[in-house]
Amino acid sequence: MDVLERLRQLLKERHWSEYRLARLSGLNESTIANIYRRNTLPTIPTLEAICSAFGITLAQFFAQDQLVEVTPQVRQLLDAWSALTPNQKELLIQLARSYQEE
Repeated sequence: MDVLERLRQLLKERHWSEYRLARLSGLNESTIANIYRRNTLPTIPTLEAICSAFGITLAQFFAQDQLVEVTPQVRQLLDAWSALTPNQKELLIQLARSYQEE
């Protein structure tokens, strides 16, 4: 996967400027600009900050299929999910499916 192209894609999808990405990721604008100017790959910590700004994980950044943004509500669900027993997880899946059928 071309990391720079993926960054361009995510910026374009959100109609974000490099400045907005820098501001939301907590990175210097020059850091973002240098990635493009020098055609270099960002470091893992830089890429993690960028992904955090986009609301995605590193895995989602590199995924080839549709992204699911990790909003605060989704993060809350994932945190709660991890504390459930296998039986509780299955029951919750069944409940969610029953809502989808309505």
